Amino acid sequence: QVQLVESGGGLVQPGGSLRLSCAASGNIFSIYTMGWYRQASGKQCELVATITRAAMTNYVDSVKGRFTISRDNAKNTVYLQMNSLKPEEAAVYYCSTNIRTAEATSDYWGQGTQVTDAS
Repeated sequence: QVQLVESGGGLVQPGGSLRLSCAASGNIFSIYTMGWYRQASGKQCELVATITRAAMTNYVDSVKGRFTISRDNAKNTVYLQMNSLKPEEAAVYYCSTNIRTAEATSDYWGQGTQVTDAS
C-alpha cells in the first residue's frame, strides 16, 4: 500500500520557478534515497537529482545552481525547487523513492507531475 503523491507542476514561462513535492505514505519502515526524474516528450527518462537519508545530494550537470532537492523525513516528503526554468525542461517529473517495508526494500514511483512551457 505504499503510495507516492506528487504535486506542484504547472505552466511556467521561461525563467520561472516551480516547487515540486512528493509525499510517501503506507506501511513504511524507512525511506532511503529519494530522487526526481523527468521525461520530455520523445526523450528518455533522465535522472535530475537525488538525496540520501543523510541529505547528501547529487544533480545532473544541467540543473546545478538552479534546482535544489530537499527532504523532510518527518513528513516522508521530498521536494524539488526549480528556478530559472528553461523551455527544454518541460517534461513529466517523477518522484522515485527507495523504501523499506515489512516485506522488502524496493523502489516506488509517483504518478508524475507535468511541467509545461507556457511561452
